[in-house]
Amino acid sequence: MNTEESVHTLPDGLELYAKTWKTSESPLAVLAFIHGFSDHYSLGNAYHDLFPTLVSAGIEVRSFDQRGWGRSVKKSRDQGDTGPTSLVLADIHSFLQSLPSRPDLPLFLMGHSMGGGQVLNYIFHPESPYNEDKASRPNLSGVLLYSPLVAIHPSSRPSKLTIVAGRMVAKLIPHMQRYSPLDANLLSRDKDTVKEFVDDKLCHDTGTLGGLAGMLDRGIWLEGMFEAGDGAWVKSDLPFWFGHGDGDLITSYSATKDLAEKLTEKGGDVTFCSYEGAYHKLHAELPETTNKFFADVKAFILDKVPKTEGTVVQNEEEGVPRVEGEGIDPAAQGDVETEDKAKL
Repeated sequence: MNTEESVHTLPDGLELYAKTWKTSESPLAVLAFIHGFSDHYSLGNAYHDLFPTLVSAGIEVRSFDQRGWGRSVKKSRDQGDTGPTSLVLADIHSFLQSLPSRPDLPLFLMGHSMGGGQVLNYIFHPESPYNEDKASRPNLSGVLLYSPLVAIHPSSRPSKLTIVAGRMVAKLIPHMQRYSPLDANLLSRDKDTVKEFVDDKLCHDTGTLGGLAGMLDRGIWLEGMFEAGDGAWVKSDLPFWFGHGDGDLITSYSATKDLAEKLTEKGGDVTFCSYEGAYHKLHAELPETTNKFFADVKAFILDKVPKTEGTVVQNEEEGVPRVEGEGIDPAAQGDVETEDKAKL
């Protein structure tokens, strides 16, 4: 596996740090990944073995440090300054438009935590550039969300008074910074993951009032989009995959499950995977959780890839190559517990 660093220049001229995890041969698919709050891809790989695992299955990964995060920050005053939701979604749209667009190379979009909430807004909000700019809409083959910010877990959610007051102040001084640290101990049951996050200086845990208000508002919109009626959100024929640990105390497991169920009721192609006891970072959890998570993500993506003859995919757990001819059958993978994976 090779990694390649680059720069993605936005329409307003801002340069974002970008990174690609490349396959040794021609990729079977491309996955565009949107990171979460106070995260990045700048030094090493904060997403641990997730991207190398996907690359070993023939899936190329493309991503960028979002505006306000990681090495896309040029000055300390820019930390967490994401801009309003319209700008956040426009940045994602710009990046997706820069990716290869070939009928034989499926493109998938995946978001974690805050990034998951952004992706859901990008797909469903009628004012998203994905829906307003259909002529240049990226040709997606599927969408994956894990631990998405549909709602903050009740134990971590600020009070309604704090939210209202913060929103009012944010309108007056949107660029004012506020240190809003995540409780690192709630990120993962793996202690090394917790320590790594705490020691990472690029995880600055600083947002602007406008950026934090926008993040909360995107979640509030997702929670209420069905109650607002069918005309308030844009239906999608894309297949969706949701993954969430039921021990997550940062974003709400029940809110994600409820959203997945309602999308299914509306006729959506939705898969929901639950991870017993798991915390927020499914990609850096205890081995039994992380291995299953990796297998579920690979299975969803490769099942949507046009059938190929003689494609060799490495089985990470057994170290034995196996030949894929008709896509992946999750039941044939030793690390996939199919009884825990349900179609809603």
